[in-house]
Order: sequence, then C-alpha cells, then structure tokens
Amino acid sequence: MSASGRVAGLVPAAGAGLRLGGGIPKAWRPLAGRPMVAYAVDVLAAVCDVVVVATPPGYEADGAVNVLGGATRAASVRAMLAALPPDVAYVLVHDAARPYAPISLASRVLAALRSGERAVVPVLPVVDTVKLVDAASYVLETPDRAMLRAVQTPQGFERALLDEAHASAADATDDAGLVEALGVRVLTVAGDELAGKITTPADLVAASGLR
Repeated sequence: MSASGRVAGLVPAAGAGLRLGGGIPKAWRPLAGRPMVAYAVDVLAAVCDVVVVATPPGYEADGAVNVLGGATRAASVRAMLAALPPDVAYVLVHDAARPYAPISLASRVLAALRSGERAVVPVLPVVDTVKLVDAASYVLETPDRAMLRAVQTPQGFERALLDEAHASAADATDDAGLVEALGVRVLTVAGDELAGKITTPADLVAASGLR
C-alpha cells in the first residue's frame, strides 16, 4: 500500500436520528446556522482528496459527492465505497453527529494509516465504572475500565480492507467491528474530548453554545 495514495472521506448521514427529534434527518439539524453534516464535511475536506456523503432522499450536502444512502449505516457505507474512484487507497469514515471533531484528530488517524497501519480508530479512556448486565438487567460482571475505551470517529482504513469487510453485507454500527471480524488488528490512537457525539436534544443544546 502506497503511503502517498489518495484519501476519501465518507459520511454516512442517511439516518433519521429519531432520538434527536425535530422532524428532519439528524445530520441536517441546524447547528450555529449550518446543518451538522457540514462540519463533518469540513473536517474531512481538510485531509481528504474527495468527500462522499450518504444522504436521505431529498437532501444534499454542500462540498461533497452525494449518494443516496441505504436503510442501515452499513448499507450507506457500502454505497459510498461503490462510488469511489479506483485510485483511492485510504478511507476515513466520520459521523455527522460529531461536529466538533478537530482536523488534528483526522490527521492523526490518517498519519497512522500512512505509516503502515491497516485500520485505525480514535479512542478515549472510559472514566465511569461499566457494568455488563443480562436481559433482566442484573449485573453479570464489572469489566476492568483500564482495559476499556470509548470509540470515536473518524475511523481510518485501507480502502481494500474496508471493501473486504463490507463484502459480506453484514450490518454494523461500527466499521472497525467488521474489520475485527476478519481477524485484522485495529490500532487505537488518542481521541479528542471535542469529538463527542450529539444524540439527544440536550446534546444539541449544549453543542449550540460552543459554536
């Protein structure tokens, strides 16, 4: 894999985002006068040669190639992969719901790919105690939080590896999980506190005060 290969940024933004409400798709909810997806496009455009957004019907993202998204996140990623030119060597997949993710975070992930890693995810240490529970909500065990990490985006991959991971048409909320299923090691790099995910109306209110 050439360390100088072209880079594509993918934004799966076709979901409804029902928990956020508002009557429009989550990625198009306004934040400081712009749809959230615009910030994801900005971050990826700073380090990528091409940015592709998977959209719901009737929506388009400025500054990106737009493709119609699928019924699931994984289906949207597959649609975007199919739209990439053949000379793309690396892919960064980024959530539209992380509008504060800094360019330095995307650069850190890409640098690890160019150094020879095949799959890279940014992470933060888990600060809360975490419980594993059963279907009846009884605690099964308390994992050692020193071994736990909260995963962020953008996640980075060799393009050929991500193509292979999605070839099974399996569903997943995390591209790295599909890569792990192939038996490929995934490197973690330092995440960023600014790259938190907007999921609820309270998250959006808090985020609006930061832009």
